[in-house]
Amino acid sequence: MSPSCHVALHYFPEVSSDVLRELSGFLFIIHRLKTPSDTVKPRAVVMSEPKAPTPAPGDTYKGWLFKWTNYIKGYQRRWFVLSNGLLSYYRTQAEMGHTCRGTINLATANIAVEDSCNFVISNGGTQTYHLKASSEVERQRWITALELAKAKAVRMQPESDESGDDSTPPASGQGAGSRNSEVQSTLRTLSSKVEDLSTCNDLIAKHGSALQRSLSELEGVRLGGETSEKFRQVTERATLFRITSNAMINACQDFLTLAQTHSKRWQKALQSEREQRVRLEETLEQLAKQHNHLERAFRGATVLPSSQSNPSIDSKGPVPVKGDASDEDDENEFFDACEDVQEFITVPADPKYHRRSGSNVSGISSELGMDDGTTSLDEQSLASNPESPQSQELVPVRKRRSRIPDKPNYSLNLWSIMKNCIGKELSKIPMPVNFNEPLSMLQRLSEDLEYYELLDRGAKCQNSLEQMCYVAAFTVSSYSTTVHRTGKPFNPLLGETFELDRVQESGYRSLCEQVSHHPPAAAHHAISERGWTLRQEIALASKFRGKYLSIMPLGSIHCIFEKSTNHYTWKKVTTTVHNIIVGKLWIDQSGEIDVVNHKTGDRCHLKFAPYSYFSRDVARKVTGVVTDKDGKAHYVLSGTWDEKMEYSRVMQSSRGGENGAEGRQKTVYQTLKAKELWRKTPLPEGAENMYYFSTLALTLNEPEEGVAPTDSRRRPDQRLMEQGRWEEANAEKQRLEEKQRTVRREREREANRTASPSEEGKEPADGALIEDSISDSPLKTEEVEIASEPSETTYKTDTDETSSDLSLSTETLHGSHPPAYSMEGPYGAQVKSGHQDNYTPMWFERLVDPMTGETTHIYKGGYWEAKEQGSWDSCPDIF
Repeated sequence: MSPSCHVALHYFPEVSSDVLRELSGFLFIIHRLKTPSDTVKPRAVVMSEPKAPTPAPGDTYKGWLFKWTNYIKGYQRRWFVLSNGLLSYYRTQAEMGHTCRGTINLATANIAVEDSCNFVISNGGTQTYHLKASSEVERQRWITALELAKAKAVRMQPESDESGDDSTPPASGQGAGSRNSEVQSTLRTLSSKVEDLSTCNDLIAKHGSALQRSLSELEGVRLGGETSEKFRQVTERATLFRITSNAMINACQDFLTLAQTHSKRWQKALQSEREQRVRLEETLEQLAKQHNHLERAFRGATVLPSSQSNPSIDSKGPVPVKGDASDEDDENEFFDACEDVQEFITVPADPKYHRRSGSNVSGISSELGMDDGTTSLDEQSLASNPESPQSQELVPVRKRRSRIPDKPNYSLNLWSIMKNCIGKELSKIPMPVNFNEPLSMLQRLSEDLEYYELLDRGAKCQNSLEQMCYVAAFTVSSYSTTVHRTGKPFNPLLGETFELDRVQESGYRSLCEQVSHHPPAAAHHAISERGWTLRQEIALASKFRGKYLSIMPLGSIHCIFEKSTNHYTWKKVTTTVHNIIVGKLWIDQSGEIDVVNHKTGDRCHLKFAPYSYFSRDVARKVTGVVTDKDGKAHYVLSGTWDEKMEYSRVMQSSRGGENGAEGRQKTVYQTLKAKELWRKTPLPEGAENMYYFSTLALTLNEPEEGVAPTDSRRRPDQRLMEQGRWEEANAEKQRLEEKQRTVRREREREANRTASPSEEGKEPADGALIEDSISDSPLKTEEVEIASEPSETTYKTDTDETSSDLSLSTETLHGSHPPAYSMEGPYGAQVKSGHQDNYTPMWFERLVDPMTGETTHIYKGGYWEAKEQGSWDSCPDIF
C-alpha cells in the first residue's frame, strides 16, 4: 500500500478501518490476478496417463495465524495452508510432510468476521476454527483468499461428480483414453481459470465500489493547514487509482466475456465429440452382436464334411451340405467364430497304460481289440529317431551364407501406382520390386524342404501309421515360414528353373521349373538318397474379397517312400492375406487336409483352424487324427502351424455327448501323454531386417557355379533388389518382361505358320513317367509307363507374360503357394484365345498321374546329367 494512504488513514481514523479493509482486499485480488504461476499458458498436449491434479502455486495460500485452543492456553500460533479448497493447519512448517493437525472443507464451510483481527470458520458440525490474524490487513487477505477458495470448491464439486465416469480411461485403447483424459484435463484447467477470473472480477467490482465510497467520504472532510496539503495528495493519488482500477475492471470484464464465450464453445465441441463417440460405440456393439448372430446361424445351417474326411466318425453322422458351388459363389466367408467346433475331444488315458513299457504295446493292442500289425511301434522311436551313421557322415562341404544385405527403407504408396493405371487391363499393370522379396516363386516352393528331416525319419519307420505322423508333420511344417513373410516373391519367367543340390549336406536334391505362365504353374521334383521322393505341380486360384485375399492352391503333392513303397498324396489349405487395403498385412492358413496312403488306405485328417478374435483357443491351431483303412483312430496330432506339432497315441475312443455348437456328438479319445513331433527352428538374428528369411531362405539366392543359365540365381532384377539397388531392379524387370513378350509373340507366329488342319486334333505319343531317375548319384530308379494326354494350354492374346501382378502388392505366399498373379482362374479357366501355344517345358513333361488321375507335369530326367557334363546348349535365353 502507498505510504500516502497510510498517512491519510492516520489523520482520518473515523474512516481508516473501512478504507484499509477494502483497499487491502482489493490489492490482494489484483496481486492474485497478476501472479504469473496462476496464468494458463499454452502448452503442447503430451499423451500420457492421467494424473491427479496438483494445485498451482497461485491456488495455495500459506501463513501464520493464531488459533483458539482452550481457556488455559488461549490462542496458539499455528501454520495454516489453504490448497484445493481445504484449509489445513500444523504446529510448525516442518510438520507439513508428516502430521496434519486438522483440515476443514471450505465447500461446506461458513466464514464469519468477528472484529478487526478475528474471524471464525465452521462447517456447521463439529469443526469450528476461531482464528486471529496479526493485523487487520492480514485478516482481510485471509478472508479474501478463503472466499475465493470456497467459491472455487463449490463450483468444482458438481463438475467432479458429472465427469467422474469420464476421468477413468477405458481398459482397451489406452492411447485413446490417455489422449481423451489429457484433453479433458486441459479443458477443465481452462474452465477453472475462467471461473477464477469471474470470481475475481466480482470481488474487484465489490471491493472497488466500497473503496470508492470510502474515498468519497474522505473528500467530504474539510481540514486546513498541513492536513489539507496531505489530503490533497491523497485525493490526487486516489483519483489516479480510481481511473486505473476502472480501466482494469472494464478490461477484465471484456476478457472474461470473451473467455466465457470460448469456454462454452469448447465445452460444446467436446460434448458433441463425446456423444458421437458414444453413438459409434453403440453401433460397433450392435455390429458385433449381428456378426455373432450371423456366425451362429451359419454354423447352424452348414455342416462340416467330417464324416467323409475322418472315417473314425460314425457313418450315420450328418452329411455335408455345402458343395463346391457355394465355395465358388459365396462372397461372405466368416472366419471370426466365437468358438471353434472341434470334431473330437482328447482326455488322458487310464494310468495303467503309462506304466506299460514299449515292449508291451502289442499287449495293449490285444486288450483294446486293435490290430497288432498296425499299432506295435515304439513311442520313443517316434518322438526322436536318431540319425543313422550314414547321415552323420554327411558334413557340409561348403559354408553357406547367413546374411544378406538389409532391406532398404524405401517408402512406396500403393495408391500412387494404382491411380496411374486406371482404365488399363489388369494384366497390363506391372508392379515395382518394392513389394517383392529377393526370391522367386520357384525358390519359395523349394522352401517346402526346410524340414526334410521329417521325411528322413519317416523313411526309416517300419509302421505305416508311424510314417503317416511324420508325413503329416511335414505338411504342416511347410507353412511355418509364412507368418512374417509379407513380401511377394518374383513371378518366374516361362522356362525359369531353380535347383537346390544338397546331396552332400542333407542327402537330397531338388529341381523346379516354371512350366506354364497363363495360368502360372510350377513343377517341382525332389529326391533323397535316404529313400524318399517328393513331387508336385502347384497353380492357384484367388478371390479378392475387399478386405482380404483368398488363395486356393490347386494340384496334389506326392511323397513316395522307396523301402515301403508307400505313396502319400495331399493338397494345400487356403491362404488368406488380411488387411489388403488398410492396416498391417497378416497371413492366416485355414482349411482341411487329407493325407492319404494309397497303398494301405491309412488317412490323416488335418484341420487348420482360422484365426478368430473371439476364440479362446491358441492362434494358428492345427489338429488331426491318424486312422487306418477301417476308420479306427491310432494317433491324435495337435499344435500350431507356425511353432510345433505334437502327437498322442490313442488308447481308447468312444462317442461322447452332444457338445458341439450344432448339437453334434464328438468322439472322445483317451490318449497317452503328448510328445513333440516337430518344432520350428528360430529365425536367424536380424531376420526382421532381412525380409524375415529363415536360415534356408538366406542361402537360396546365393550364387553358385555350374547351375543352368535359366536358374533363378542368375535373374538380374532379383539380384539387384537383393543388393538394395531397387531403381535398377525395376528397370531390369521391365526389360525382362518386354523380352519375354517378344519371345512369346515369335513363338505364336511360328506356331501359326507350322500348324495344319490335319495335325490339329492329333495326340502326342505316349510318354513314360520316371519318378526317381538320377544318374549321377547312387539312387535307384522306378519307371511307370503312363499314356500321356495332349498338352493343351490356351493363352490370352496380348497379355503381359510377367506383369500380371495386380494382387502382388498385397499377396504374400510361402514357397509351396505359387500365387495367381492375376484374377484369372487356374489352368486357363478364364484364359481363352483362338490359338494354342506350342511351348514345351525343358525338364518336365505333361502326363496323367496314376494315383489321382490328374494331368500334371512329371520330371522326365536329364537335368543332373546335363549339369555334370556342363551341357546347357538346349536351354533357352530368358535373362
